[in-house]
Amino acid sequence: MLHVSPEDFILKPSFAKILCEPEWKWQRRDKPLPNYDLFYVWSGEGEVILNGRFYEVGRGSCFLFRPGDDTCASHNPQRPLTLTYVHFDLKQAPRLLPESYRVFRDNVEFERLLSGYVRLFLVEHIFGAEAEARLVLKQLMIHLLRGDREGETDGGGESVQLTEAIQEVANYIRVNAGKHHRLEELAARANLSPKYFSTKFRALIGQSVQSYMIRSRIERAEHLLRYAGLSVSEVAHVLGYRDVFFFSRQFKLHTGKSPSEIR
Repeated sequence: MLHVSPEDFILKPSFAKILCEPEWKWQRRDKPLPNYDLFYVWSGEGEVILNGRFYEVGRGSCFLFRPGDDTCASHNPQRPLTLTYVHFDLKQAPRLLPESYRVFRDNVEFERLLSGYVRLFLVEHIFGAEAEARLVLKQLMIHLLRGDREGETDGGGESVQLTEAIQEVANYIRVNAGKHHRLEELAARANLSPKYFSTKFRALIGQSVQSYMIRSRIERAEHLLRYAGLSVSEVAHVLGYRDVFFFSRQFKLHTGKSPSEIR
């Protein structure tokens, strides 16, 4: 779908984000699916059978059903599914299709796009809603194709979006070495929860957020001591240290030398 124009997407009226009732089931159709269906699970537990293959589904499970697919689904009434489905068709056959199934581990951007698609039709007569919806739908397909290429599905590596978000925050910390950063603010900058952000930051950067902030501060201090002509107390002050003696101890712990030796 990479080379399909947004104008080739035919929007169907069947789309929603819903919390399924305890008795909900998606019965097998008498005829195969007539169009495409993007099916995403926000929460809950269930199972989907696609062309005779069984899938256990939960948060992050995503299907792109194709015309001709044979589908049915059910869920655990104690943990009902919350899902979004978007039916659509295409004016021409695509040269490249996303995989039929994946489980997202980094789903922030995908969920943002999916929510945006549904919101376009919650209020009647929004100017340009259908044109924007076609663009968003193509973005969703590109997101799926990119994930297929980069191993974002089960068993693969980190997505480019997640890696870029973490790297951007790491660079922000280095550029603003003297600022006291709160974990919650840094996580929000990456559009991630603090716990998930901390885990992924350590995995991608190789150290904890706190250790990286200290290292960035000490590296900046070393540069200022060598080249800026500032005194030890002035460097400590501009980098946010209230206690120059604590600064000196931390500096020596990381560099093996005292600030006055470097200066």
